[in-house]
Amino acid sequence: MIARLLLQNTIFTIAMGALLFGAAGTLDWPSAWAFLITSALLGPLCGWWLYRLDPALLAERLRPVIQRDQPPADKAFITAFIVAMLAWLIVMGLDRRSLASEMPLALLILGFLLFLLCALFTMWVFRENSFAAPVVKLQADRAQRVISTGPYACVRHPMYSGMVLFFAGLPLLLGSWWGLAMMPLFIALLAVRILIEERTLREGLPGYTDYAARVHYRLIPGVW
Repeated sequence: MIARLLLQNTIFTIAMGALLFGAAGTLDWPSAWAFLITSALLGPLCGWWLYRLDPALLAERLRPVIQRDQPPADKAFITAFIVAMLAWLIVMGLDRRSLASEMPLALLILGFLLFLLCALFTMWVFRENSFAAPVVKLQADRAQRVISTGPYACVRHPMYSGMVLFFAGLPLLLGSWWGLAMMPLFIALLAVRILIEERTLREGLPGYTDYAARVHYRLIPGVW
């Protein structure tokens, strides 16, 4: 399992680097190197932590993002999300190529801190929820139950709340206003994913409807 984690993390990091540097047309991009090196280190470290804490969840997270028991709507979402991610990385690379954006160092540092905060927040979610699969599905084989502790006491989908930090932090770290301008697209995509997931959970997970009645917000406390 650890070997698979290392392989997936390496392929993912190299692919992101190829898209960013290929679109930028240069390797002279210090903040991109900071992002990629940090990703290359965080992936195995967080994976090893999860392996020690909850190996069943790690095994679930390493499964493909398209699965047989996944709702068709979620398969369509995954496809759209991957396309949006690829376009996002390319756009930020093109922004670097054209030198269209100028950001102060303080914003680049803020972006790096948001990126790290996203990783820490995601680890908190994993600690609380052993059923945080990468796809929408009911996990009857793992005796899935409603989780209402930790961040789940504030919002119903804290994993996506952490992803908002990522979609804000990475363009700031990379110094790309173009990338930051695409953030509403990803929030809209996350909202669609949440609606797909909630329909599945309400229909098949005992107690989820009552939980949703207690915890009113889906993504951002006080907003939605």
